[in-house]
This record gives sequence, C-alpha cells and structure tokens, in this order.
Amino acid sequence: MEMIEAALSNLPTIEPGSVWLVGAGPGDPGLLTLLAVKALRDADVVVHDALVDENCLKLARADALLEYAGKRGGKPSAKQRDISLRLVELARMGKRVLRLKGGDPFVFGRGGEEALTLVEHNVPFRIVPGISAGIGGLAYAGIPVTHRDINHAVTFLTGHNSSGLVPDAINWDAIGKGSPVIVMYMAMKHIAEISANLIAAGRSPLEPVAFVCNAATESQQVLETTLGEAPAAVRASGLEPPAIVVVGEVVRLSGSLDWLGALAGRKLQPDPFRQSESKETA
Repeated sequence: MEMIEAALSNLPTIEPGSVWLVGAGPGDPGLLTLLAVKALRDADVVVHDALVDENCLKLARADALLEYAGKRGGKPSAKQRDISLRLVELARMGKRVLRLKGGDPFVFGRGGEEALTLVEHNVPFRIVPGISAGIGGLAYAGIPVTHRDINHAVTFLTGHNSSGLVPDAINWDAIGKGSPVIVMYMAMKHIAEISANLIAAGRSPLEPVAFVCNAATESQQVLETTLGEAPAAVRASGLEPPAIVVVGEVVRLSGSLDWLGALAGRKLQPDPFRQSESKETA
C-alpha cells in the first residue's frame, strides 16, 4: 500500500481550471489506471457517463461533486455539445474537472469531440486512456480478441451512429469478407440488420457470436449463439444493453478460458481447436 501511495504522490495533478478526460475501463474498479485513481482523488467535479461503475465513483474525493452526464440509446440524454460546454464552464470556474468515461475516451467514447471543444475554448486538458470494453470486457468473458491459431486481425466498429441507426458508412461487404473477428459496440439493438448484412457479405449463419452484457461487473451476463440465430436468441434472452458483441471463431474459446466461471467452481473445457486437430490426426 505504501508503494502505491508513493506512486500516486509522484503522478501529475489536475490543475484548477483544467480538465482530464479519463477512461474508467469496462467496469471493475480494479481496472482503473493509477492516473485514473489519482484524478478521482484530485477532482473537484466528476462528470461521469452512464457506463461508469458506481464502485469507481466511490473512489472520488468525499467532497467532490458527482455530475451525471450519461448518454443511453433510446433514453433521455444530455446533448453532446451541452456536455462538452459544461466541461468548459466548470473549468472557467476554476474547478479541477474530471470527465470520467466508461472504457477508453477515444474508443467510441466521444472523447475526441469533447477534447476539441476544450481546444476551441483554450481550456487545458489531459487524456488518460482506459481499458476499452471491446478488449477488457471480452477478457472477462474468457474471449480473446486475438489468438495466434485463429485470427491475425480484428475490426472494432459501432452498431449505431449519432442518429441511432446502423451506420451507412460501414462497408459491411469488406468487413464481412476481410475481418475474421468483429467486435461491435452498441450493436445489440440493431443485431437483426447487422447479422443480415454480414451473412449477405458471406459470413456463415453458423458462425459463433457472443453478447457480453454489463461486462466486468457483478451483473455480467454472457449469451453465446450463432450469427443466424442471434436476433431470436437476444429476444428470447431478455438481455439488454450495454453489451459488447463479438463475431468470430474466438468465441469458441470461452468455455476453455472462462476464468470467472472457474473461480465460481465451474469446470473449464478442453481447447476445442486442439481437440479438432487431434481428431484430424487420429
């Protein structure tokens, strides 16, 4: 503990009148970086989004103001421009401002938009990266985004644009043909359309798909299905966002790498790909 405190004391401090854009990771407060913890201790105001776990917020200074600025699809939400200008307003009041965002600020987190607004208004800022849910959230489900024997590339994409629709700028044909593993943020609502697009691009309806809901939190749930069955499986499950969706053969490793399940007493399964190799060589 003394070493941690010493490390924290040597880190930069949020200066009055400045803003730190900080990634809180996918949920588990243990995934916060030391800089994120330092920011929570320093900040006068913590402007946080809906995906920041409440256990992370408990690390904030006791007298800090916690200000909610969440944006959730289909629910009343603050406008992005208003959130960005609020950061400017707080900084001009001389506050030490922490903008705390789930995952990483620059991975579908609109951190770039907020930072550019700060630049526009000459407000000093710092970016503190966080563990993106598309990597850390899947790791908590025992799903690696890359595996040497399975894929040498992965594509990250968003399932909806600023209007709440499936982005029309995405080349589904190219992604479907070129990316062995696809990780999608905010895609559960439009999974029927997305699945149809990928199947039309040549993906097999039998390809494995996983939905990791509330990743890296105590309420994490994982649904495994196939690309063709995904829309019906989601409806039947009753699961709701936030969720990370992953398409690809890496999903099959979850039974072998479900370390959270193993901690709860579940038995891990043998490597399905090694089993297939053994059968082929027998």
